[in-house]
Amino acid sequence: MLKAMELALKSTGRFQQFNELYDQLAGRYSQLQLRYEAQTQEMIEYKTKANFWEAQFQRAKTREEQLLLENEKLKAKLRKREQQLFGKSSEKNGKTQDNNPNSQQEKSKKNRGQQPGSQGHGRRDYSHLPTLEETIRLSEKHSCCSCCGLPYEELAGSETSEILEVIHVQAHRRVIHRKRYKRSCDCKKNPDPQMLLAPIAERLLPKSKLGISIWALLLVNKYEYQHPLYRTLEQLSNHGLSLSMDTVTDGMQKILPFLIPVYDAIVNHSLAAKHWHADETGWKVFEATEGKVNNRWFLWIFHNKETVVFKMSDSRSSQVLIDHFGESHAGGILNVDRYGAYKVIAKSGLFILAFCWAHVRRDFLGHAKGYVQQEEWALSWVERIGNLYHINNQRIQQKPKSKLFRQHDKDLKAAIKNMEDELKKQLSDDAVLPSAKKLLVSLDNHWLGLTVFVDRPDIPMDNNQAERGLRPSVVGRKNYYGSGAIWSAQLAAAMFTIFETLKLWHINPHTWLLTYLQECAMYEGSPPDNIEKFLPWIMSPELRKLFSQPPKYENPDELLS
Repeated sequence: MLKAMELALKSTGRFQQFNELYDQLAGRYSQLQLRYEAQTQEMIEYKTKANFWEAQFQRAKTREEQLLLENEKLKAKLRKREQQLFGKSSEKNGKTQDNNPNSQQEKSKKNRGQQPGSQGHGRRDYSHLPTLEETIRLSEKHSCCSCCGLPYEELAGSETSEILEVIHVQAHRRVIHRKRYKRSCDCKKNPDPQMLLAPIAERLLPKSKLGISIWALLLVNKYEYQHPLYRTLEQLSNHGLSLSMDTVTDGMQKILPFLIPVYDAIVNHSLAAKHWHADETGWKVFEATEGKVNNRWFLWIFHNKETVVFKMSDSRSSQVLIDHFGESHAGGILNVDRYGAYKVIAKSGLFILAFCWAHVRRDFLGHAKGYVQQEEWALSWVERIGNLYHINNQRIQQKPKSKLFRQHDKDLKAAIKNMEDELKKQLSDDAVLPSAKKLLVSLDNHWLGLTVFVDRPDIPMDNNQAERGLRPSVVGRKNYYGSGAIWSAQLAAAMFTIFETLKLWHINPHTWLLTYLQECAMYEGSPPDNIEKFLPWIMSPELRKLFSQPPKYENPDELLS
């Protein structure tokens, strides 16, 4: 075919013209081919650059999101610190109350102080206090008529009123005179010597001039009222009694063995229980010990209905709990926070952990204060938790197995089920922010321990009892900065244990301590053989009533007579 066309072109004389056109088209095609290859290479370079900048953009966007989250966390921390420094310490939910029109109306009507119609405590009775009678008369100048000078006639009776005065502290010396005696007979069977001397006065510490009342005052002031020792000594010095700090601290170290039997008895009685509140807080002990590089110790508390036990330890690990309860101790429920040491002993099967709803509520309140844009979400969970408290409080106020108890128990289980369903729903929601989901994950992880109270109405919902029990010792830690030696830390734990246990039984710590130290003095400066009469759960109700009164006996041994 081509041959035929070539011959036809040649015959017509157009072959040369066709050949030139072909060469032109071939050259044009080559140029286009080069241009295409150049543009293809340029396109590849642009696509590479586009991929690079897209990757950079995604990286920058991810970094921006991380920075925004970090910024929100820092803002939340800043708000939290400002709240701690300048805000109110109350955890009441003020926002929801302000949004409620009914509460606003009640708030506007309600005045501060005692409300009209409410039953007050009445006038206090001070008839048990010592009484000093005083009679006030007119002076000689004013007891006569200013005109004639005749004296006024005094009428029978008087107008009577009372003024309470502060207790007057007055140090005094007890000068002991021991009488000497001589036998006046020649009886050979009498084993007594010819010369006799009256018994020595009872002293808590041999050869010490300080009486029992001083030691009791020093111990009560420091470990009950949390006054630093130097401050109490300064107060006594202002009343005329100057004591050396070294003398007092040396005496307290010698008194510690007197208190150990009572402390051990309280610990043993505590271990026989089946339910405790447990918590711990930091405590400084400024005595160097081998293997410990700092002075940070820990004060543990184990609180139940009849005892409060404090334990001082240089560790915060689960081994402290194992050493206290024993590895063979099985059963029992611990109300605790979410600290990991408690979870370790729970895994070993020693205890059932009942976690604290107050800590969970505190998490959501802190989140509401830190993340303002999520305040409504966090406060909705606070309301759910408050509803649980309300229903449970109604339940435990009823007699077990009563109709009202069963109704409130049913309502509580329904509220728990609704909360669990809402928790699972929000956990699966991708729209929930990571900071909020962290709280939900923690709630889900501790759900089993948080719901122990549902089937056990005798178990509280929170661990507030242990936290309140630590408050006096925390005040002492701030006032006198811990303990200077290990024996001093042990004395603090023993005194906290004894005083807090006594107060559970409504016993006056000062009265009890005076009587117990007097008993130790009768045993010539050693613990008494029988301490059962000093243990609140063993002593008779009559003796417990006497111990509940303020100290007013010069000889505290009269309590036990």
